[in-house]
Amino acid sequence: MKSAIVTGANKGIGFEIVKQLVQNGFFVYLGSRDINNGVSAVEKLKAEGISNVEAIVLDVSNQASVDNARKVIGAKTSVLDVLINNAGISGEWEQSALLSTADHYLSVYNTNLLGVVRVTQAFIDLLKVAPEPRIVNVSTSMASLSLAANLDNSTFPKRYVIYQSSKSALNMYTVNLAFELKDTPFKVNAVCPGYTQTDFTGHQGTSTPLQAAQRIVKYALIDQDGPTGKFFSEEYFPEPETCPW
Repeated sequence: MKSAIVTGANKGIGFEIVKQLVQNGFFVYLGSRDINNGVSAVEKLKAEGISNVEAIVLDVSNQASVDNARKVIGAKTSVLDVLINNAGISGEWEQSALLSTADHYLSVYNTNLLGVVRVTQAFIDLLKVAPEPRIVNVSTSMASLSLAANLDNSTFPKRYVIYQSSKSALNMYTVNLAFELKDTPFKVNAVCPGYTQTDFTGHQGTSTPLQAAQRIVKYALIDQDGPTGKFFSEEYFPEPETCPW
């Protein structure tokens, strides 16, 4: 049975990603900062008949927590097939290139970028053992420099400079990670789940968590002919080759 780890998975899109991976034959380690929230999520899944899942304490913003999660999972399995870096935060409500402080940036980057670096580097050895390892980094169309550079773009009626720039940095990390792994079986991609109705958006949006998770899981399941080092935002760009960075 293939195995996967999903960060920030006790609710929202992450919770739905776990469900869909299990339905596709995976055993999934459900990462949660709070073990009680993680256990509660697992209980909800098991009540739906989804049993191949285990809650793992994993705070991506804390290196000790990441290292401990690696130790715990490494004692259970010698291989991971999929890593989905889903955990993320938006930061303060009002964000400004002129007024937001460096500390505000550091807080968001610590989760949205450095958290991905920590988790990827911690689990890369287990992923390398898999015959067809996959890494999916959850990004956003709001990170597109091409779209944001149009200063009159109605897609951005309000800009979130800290959140957007953290995800732009994540996209660049994704590309370079894919480059370093291009001569291996790895496929590494960044995916926008769409504007999704979760706590993250105040339950506003044009996509359900189920739809959002489908977009992400799709790239965890691609075969060896699939893409790597790409960014996809299929809610806004149904033809992936038209999606701007």
